[in-house]
Amino acid sequence: MPTITDMPDPTPRRTVLSTIILSSPFLLIALAAAADTETPAGQRYDRFVVAAPALAAASWGPVGTLLIGALAMLTEVVLALIREGQVGASAGSVIAATLTVTFAAAYTAAQRVRREHDLALVRSVAQTAQQVVLRPLPDRINGVDLALYYRAAAEQAQIGGDLYEAVRTPFGVRIILGDVQGKGLPAVEMAAALLGSFREAAYDCKDLPALASRLETGLQRYAERASSRDASERFATAVLLEIPDDRPEAHLLNCGHPSPVLIQPDGVRLLEPDTPLPPLNLSALVASDYRATTVPFGPGDRVLLYTDGVSETRDRDGEFYPLAERLARWTAEPSVKLLDSLRRDLRRYSGGPADDDVAALLAARYTPKGGPTSN
Repeated sequence: MPTITDMPDPTPRRTVLSTIILSSPFLLIALAAAADTETPAGQRYDRFVVAAPALAAASWGPVGTLLIGALAMLTEVVLALIREGQVGASAGSVIAATLTVTFAAAYTAAQRVRREHDLALVRSVAQTAQQVVLRPLPDRINGVDLALYYRAAAEQAQIGGDLYEAVRTPFGVRIILGDVQGKGLPAVEMAAALLGSFREAAYDCKDLPALASRLETGLQRYAERASSRDASERFATAVLLEIPDDRPEAHLLNCGHPSPVLIQPDGVRLLEPDTPLPPLNLSALVASDYRATTVPFGPGDRVLLYTDGVSETRDRDGEFYPLAERLARWTAEPSVKLLDSLRRDLRRYSGGPADDDVAALLAARYTPKGGPTSN
């Protein structure tokens, strides 16, 4: 499934920066030696070699740091012999200082390597969790093309409170896109519970109202056994979308979520529900009668599901992002390009990275070659 992110490939920049950092201890030693040999005797630059093992600790392991410290001390010995013909007290003090810094830097390097290993393990676990909770979706499911823009607000996070899933069922392709109240691990835990219920119930519920009821029941059962104390008070907004295989229509059920947008070659329109429904996990507090809405959905038509990280993006004056107005400019763009235009436009509009999770999923009825362009 094509996925748009806010993370450009940093590999070339990091490679250059890493090379500079790795070579900085050697560069310092070389510059100190050159400056010391090319200047008058009263000007001493050999003392700068003391900093070489300290620099090494930032990028080299403990063994490499020790070797660079040894190179710095050897350099000081050579400089002393060139300058004075012997290793005197002055050079001895520099060597002693370098030895002390070398051992301290080697210990620091060992601690850094251990922390980097632990961080790599945590990131690996996070990536595995993402594959389980928000697993990749195929480019196409039963004649429905899919494209996604997803971004977790937390720095370095792989997953957040926004969720999505699409599955093939006997009733057609069924899709959920939602947003769990709150942030952090409790929100991720509830998102996982909701997705688990959807993946199980989507295959046998006869229609979207029945599916919404099953999701409601699943969240209530989750709240009874959840580790967080406020699980019963948490809720999730969600949109359920069903695209039948044999009919040019789509069914929508909106549980307190921002209204999807129907994108057609001649324009866009919000798909607002006839009767507002409460978010999931609130039916016990608010009486609800789940009802689905049916809209025409033929070849070339697309529907955009999104979270409030899109619709509630604000500019510097506090104005909300005009989503429908912006989408009207991009109706002719392929789905992946449209979502990339949306990503870049959101960033420009807000003046920087979003401070909330963002998810936008574009579902398009597949168009055979020669028909209207949809993806």
